Amino acid sequence: MTSLLIGLTGGISSGKTAVSDYLASLGAYVIDTDLLAREVVAKDSQGLAEICQKFGEYMLTPAGELNRTALRELVFSDNKARETLNAITHPKIESLAKQRIAEKPSSAHYTVMVIPLLVETVAQTRYGLDRILVVDIPVELQVSRLMQRDNIDEQRALAIIKTQASREQRLAVANEVLRNDGSLAKLQEQTRVIDEKYKQIAAFIE
Repeated sequence: MTSLLIGLTGGISSGKTAVSDYLASLGAYVIDTDLLAREVVAKDSQGLAEICQKFGEYMLTPAGELNRTALRELVFSDNKARETLNAITHPKIESLAKQRIAEKPSSAHYTVMVIPLLVETVAQTRYGLDRILVVDIPVELQVSRLMQRDNIDEQRALAIIKTQASREQRLAVANEVLRNDGSLAKLQEQTRVIDEKYKQIAAFIE
């Protein structure tokens, strides 16, 4: 059965989780690729073994789990290391994501894939997304929220944001846009409108 597949993206601290959680409460089937990314590098996984083989055993915590702090610091400052990590994890995430897409419950109206790096990984073609929903936020507000969330300074926040696609690049691929520059209630009000649109499209194609 054909099912409407939505790609949900946005920059770090833009509010993707708030949107995906609300869409799930309205009847969407949500697949979060960030959670899948954790799954493919879980303790004793092939992904974790490959990371340790490439970067060293210091990527393991004493408990045998991924040392996320060490890995984050490495790939943040080394583009080649980031490319190596992506080569290890992205195929595994994609395989798992496609498996989850096929497991969509019949009760769900449509499927939403949360893909933070949708633009950077050309996910729209790899997953055959029908539409792209972007959570948009002004960079100044994004910096402020990221500083507060991660307890970091402005320079660090800006550096993290610059490792991702630009606001303009995300908006260029968007079919729908949610502006998250106000209250949660305002964001949810916009999301309800989008949800109704997607339900209508899903009903038509099914």
